[in-house]
This record gives sequence, structure tokens and C-alpha cells, in this order.
Amino acid sequence: MNVLDLFCGCGGLSLGLQNAGFRILLGVDNWGDALKTFKANHTNSNIYHGDLTELSFSDIANQFHENSVDVIVGGPPCQGFSISGKRDPQDPRNKLYTSFLGAVEHFKPRAFIMENVPNLASMNKGAIKETIRSEFEALGYVLSDKIVLASDYGVPQNRKRYILVGLLNKKAFVFPTPSHVENKITCFEAISDLPEELSNDSKAYPSPANSAYQSKMRLGCSEILNHEITKHNEKTVSTISLVPDGGNYKNLPDHLKKTRKVNIAWTRFNSMKPSLTIDTGHRHHFHYEFNRVPTVRESARLQSFPDSFVFCCSKTSQYKQVGNAVPPILGEALGRSLMKHLGP
Repeated sequence: MNVLDLFCGCGGLSLGLQNAGFRILLGVDNWGDALKTFKANHTNSNIYHGDLTELSFSDIANQFHENSVDVIVGGPPCQGFSISGKRDPQDPRNKLYTSFLGAVEHFKPRAFIMENVPNLASMNKGAIKETIRSEFEALGYVLSDKIVLASDYGVPQNRKRYILVGLLNKKAFVFPTPSHVENKITCFEAISDLPEELSNDSKAYPSPANSAYQSKMRLGCSEILNHEITKHNEKTVSTISLVPDGGNYKNLPDHLKKTRKVNIAWTRFNSMKPSLTIDTGHRHHFHYEFNRVPTVRESARLQSFPDSFVFCCSKTSQYKQVGNAVPPILGEALGRSLMKHLGP
């Protein structure tokens, strides 16, 4: 079954759906760096670089020729809704959501998956969510929605996302049963085989994998890529060193506690738990053992990208690509359940 990925980013959701048996026809985004990474890792898929608000659906359709679209996926921003939950057609921030809705109306896929920030479900006492639901129901879709926790599905990260799934003229989608509620993948299980720093002459793994998750991430890869460390100044390294595994700014001496004015400052990952939500490179979270921020590869591991998935462009761009992505393992779980619903 064929997938059109709108707001595709670097392709985390597409990778998960591909692993679940779907064919990714096209990734659309207006950020060239993310598309470069998408194409490097989805070699059998096309890409379209452009603003969805300015593209016609016929332009998009021309990119995959005569193939039909079975599933549309994407994460359109929804900030253009009013305090009452109604969509303001004059608000420019609404155009991307309108484009996603319009694509579903135009192509009439058998299913769609829309993902967003978890507080979308509760914004304005649920009015925004209900408006969104009503607009898709008017197109003939039976809807199911849920706030999912990625670590419940084997992603070593406590990342929450709001997921809305619509099936065309069918019974409601049933979300996959969580597989890792009691046996969550920890930071240690995810990244402990990655060295503090790679030597200049070799990118080979310095030791065998020491968990099933690490073995899975290494499949098809013989070297560590995107593992360039960040060199902090001496004061920053000294401050990080005072924070224990799983600790934060509260563990610092009083004179250092307010050196960063955010409540997530100076937070170490807990080696025995999934990581906190991977951000886009704000540098407030640190490795549970090493006195530095996680590398792009460590962040990618915590997002469940395999080591064979290579991130392109600058390191700053790579962090943003990783942080914005849907974890592929979560995408695969959703895809496998969707495949069962759609059938042969």
C-alpha cells in the first residue's frame, strides 16, 4: 500500500511504515536539509521540496504518476485555531493544517495518520480536537485518537504524541497494544556501546553490542556515523560533572543552580530509564555518564533510528532533524496495526 508523507522531515514515520510493509511514494517538506536526509535513506521514494500552502494537489500527484495513494500521513501545525476551537481561515498559521485536510479530501486515501503535540487533545478544553475531528468525519472517515507514549512500544524515550487515525468508511482503528509497559528500554541498553569519543582513524564499533536493542540498531551497519561530540568549555564540563546519573540542577551548589533559567537545565539522562524527550539541540540534557550533550547518533538511537540511517548537512541541522522526527519504532507499531485494518 502506498503512502504520501506530508511534512515528512527526515523520514522517521516513513521509515517505520516502510518497515511495517508500506511503500513510501513521496515525501513532501519545505526544509531542504531534511529532504536531503530523507532521500539518502529512502532511495526508492521521491521527494518534493516546497511549501504545501503553495502546491497544487495535481503537482503532488505528478510526482508519483499513476500510483494511487492508500495512506496519507503528516504532522501539520494547528496553532491557527481560535480560543473557541474554531479554525480561522484568515490565520496564516492555519494554512498547513488546511493543506493536510485538503490532501485527504482530494486523494481520499483509505486511511490517514495525523500526529501532533500531546496538548492538542486538551487545548481550549478539547474544543480544537473536536473541531479537527468533525472536519475529517465530514469527509467520511471513522476516527480514533490517543496520546501515545513512545517508550510503551520499545522506544528508549518517554516521548508523548497525539495520534489521530482515520479509516474511510470502515470501523474504527484500534491502536496497537503496548509491548514495553513493564520492560522499557533504558538509556544504558540503548547507547552504552557508543564510545565517549571516536578516534580520528576509525569509526568502527569499539566493543560488541551488549543488549538486544543495540544489536537491532547495528543491523546492516559496520561503523558509527554522526557521532561527532560537542566540545564544551571548561566551566560547563565542570558543572555537568557535579550532576549524578539521573540528576538535574537541584544537585548543584546554590551558586550554580540558577546559571540556566529553565527547569530542565543541567539534566542528566537516567541510565536505568528511557530518556527524556529528545529536543532539537537545546543542550539542556546530558549523557548519563559522559560530561557532554549526547551526540546526534546517541540522540538518534534514543529516537529508535538504526545506525544505518545517516543524517545529512550540518551538525546543528542534524540535531533538529532528529528532534523533530517521529520515532521509527513507534511508526512501525502504528503501521503494523494499520496494515491489519486495511487488509490485502
